[in-house]
Amino acid sequence: MLNTNAAAPETGYAPVNGLQMYYELHGDGGTPLVLLHGGLFDIEQQFGALIPSLSAGRRVIATDFQGHGRTNDIDRPLGTAALASDVVALLEHLGVDRVDVFGFSVGGAVALHLAVHHPELVRKLIVSSVSFRPDGDRGGNAEAVAEMTVDMIAGTPMQQRYLAVSPHPDLEHLQGLLDKISRYGAGESGWTDDEIRGIAAPTLITVGDCDMVRLDHAVRFLQLRGGDVNGDLEGVPASQLAVFPGTTHFFGLARTDLVRDVVTTFLDSPVGAGWQDVAPEG
Repeated sequence: MLNTNAAAPETGYAPVNGLQMYYELHGDGGTPLVLLHGGLFDIEQQFGALIPSLSAGRRVIATDFQGHGRTNDIDRPLGTAALASDVVALLEHLGVDRVDVFGFSVGGAVALHLAVHHPELVRKLIVSSVSFRPDGDRGGNAEAVAEMTVDMIAGTPMQQRYLAVSPHPDLEHLQGLLDKISRYGAGESGWTDDEIRGIAAPTLITVGDCDMVRLDHAVRFLQLRGGDVNGDLEGVPASQLAVFPGTTHFFGLARTDLVRDVVTTFLDSPVGAGWQDVAPEG
């Protein structure tokens, strides 16, 4: 369902790597927050319910990836490095040189790539429902997507949204997008422990308790980021993990109130805050 309560954003298209990349600017102030959606979603479907609170007191930059939402497709496979290069070019176009990044699924992989390869760009990092290596996935999702056809999503909000806003609103192009998503990241091996350990940005990891990402992998992710410690004695680490109950991959950000509280608390907290800074009163 579309969000009709937020103030109208500034919108535009950036000429990026052969794309006309659609973006929205919401709110103002603070370090800009970049929102990166998952595969087959777009800004509105992934973040529409969250944007009003996320943009209260801060600038939010949201964008549609290649072939998604209002951004056109080009003759290029979908892959993490390519999508990350689009985001870097978009930020250059907007004249922004330091951001927080919040990515879900495919967007989470892109956010991780930015943090590893463009550390000067990322102040804080939020990665949702994504593994840092393929062996962290439970399996099944990729196989299901590989078999997806336009007939299988007929009448769904994803199909309706695509046909309503895409620059090429027809089922042939939609099937082409499904085919590219099914091959997303072919040949990518993820990131090494050392690469994850070496990320400079404080990191919030979120995952559903019945997500495609295994919970033990999410905990390993946290450990590599300096978490899983006795915070009462050692202080609350800069990197954190949130497990959303009763939450699958597809609905990873659907519990809006819970996601909003976790994300905004992380973004607003000072880096290196101890227990005395974050513990509830009483």
